Amino acid sequence: MPVIEVENIRKYYGKVRAVENLSFSVEEGEIYGFLGPNGAGKTTTVKILVKIIKDYEGEVRVFGKDLRKWGKDYYQKIGVSFEFPAIYSKLTALENLEFFASFYKKHLDPMDVLKMVGLDKEADQLVGNLSKGMKKKLDLARAFLPDPEILFLDEPLEGLDPGSARKIKDMLLEMRENGKTIFLTTHNMYVADELCDRVAFIVDGAVRLVDSPKKLKVKMGKRVVKVEYAASGNVEVREFPLEGLGQNEEFLEILRNHEVRRINTEEPTLEEIFLKVTGRRLV
Repeated sequence: MPVIEVENIRKYYGKVRAVENLSFSVEEGEIYGFLGPNGAGKTTTVKILVKIIKDYEGEVRVFGKDLRKWGKDYYQKIGVSFEFPAIYSKLTALENLEFFASFYKKHLDPMDVLKMVGLDKEADQLVGNLSKGMKKKLDLARAFLPDPEILFLDEPLEGLDPGSARKIKDMLLEMRENGKTIFLTTHNMYVADELCDRVAFIVDGAVRLVDSPKKLKVKMGKRVVKVEYAASGNVEVREFPLEGLGQNEEFLEILRNHEVRRINTEEPTLEEIFLKVTGRRLV
């Protein structure tokens, strides 16, 4: 049974559509990427899944139970981080986590969680004095604090420097290996490609396609091999069909008689696939 099941949910803000006839499911222990441009309905979907938005149509089940029937015990099982940090600027980093820890029946040690995200040296600093990236890491720490079974992360790497982003990516992959389910929304296809077991393309409040990044690249990619080689003092580039490559005399002639600089298959990026499938760019 999937951990999250969404069937035909619909949410409008007045006459403005947020999501419509949206359906998908998330398996236990996977990182599920919910991908789309700004305004596609990603954040609205997360707000429904974490019970901030309750006036929606359709059905949502989490852990096999109707989401509307979950009470406060639901929040003992999930961790949430939105794109913009929800933390208190007049408290220190440690005081923030100690305050949020008081809401849970069980939780990780706040100082240990600060170490996890690389904020232990800033534990006693006021949040108002922290950088944007540090605030983002603290908000992620708040999501990790209850050691949740499901993490809902909205643009989790937004504002992080490359080193911090790498650290958080490694943490998320380790959490998945430990059986946690991660629902990740982003418009950054490189993040999704690196982290996600499956991705869903969402446009105008509806899912257009769901599959693993690897399978999407195989389906949507050109089945060709590109060869870069030296010939008569110049660098030449040729493409050959992947089918029958071992019997292609032109390809074999290049291998036999020229200095080959590079051979690679042509693989589309997720962003290129998204554009091909939806006709929309991620901006």
